[in-house]
Amino acid sequence: MNDQAFIDAFTAGQLDPGGFDHRAHLRAAFLLLGNAPFLEACMAMRDGLQALAARLDKPDLYHETVTMAFMALVAERMPATPVAWESFIAQNPALCERGLLDGWYSKALLASNTARRTFAMPDRIGAHHG
Repeated sequence: MNDQAFIDAFTAGQLDPGGFDHRAHLRAAFLLLGNAPFLEACMAMRDGLQALAARLDKPDLYHETVTMAFMALVAERMPATPVAWESFIAQNPALCERGLLDGWYSKALLASNTARRTFAMPDRIGAHHG
């Protein structure tokens, strides 16, 4: 599926939630951030993810802190000159690493209902990587 079809299906809530893995999350973030200011892209990402979670009948699946942290990480790494998604992810493989947020967040904080509902500031300072 090309980028436009992918993001149109995501924002319309028409993607198959079962196939929406971490890489698909990153692709959606990249495409949304490439087309809108940061806060608007974050709202579109939240809305799209909540719609996917609702389709799975798991509304509590959405995690605000993880989503916003990854939106910031993707935005921070986006080059000034637009590039294709495949080029971007090839240049930023650390975004696909399991546990990337571990340098900023303890497992206890990320597991909390507070971090799931609202953005939580990192509780590990100076240990981050990526």
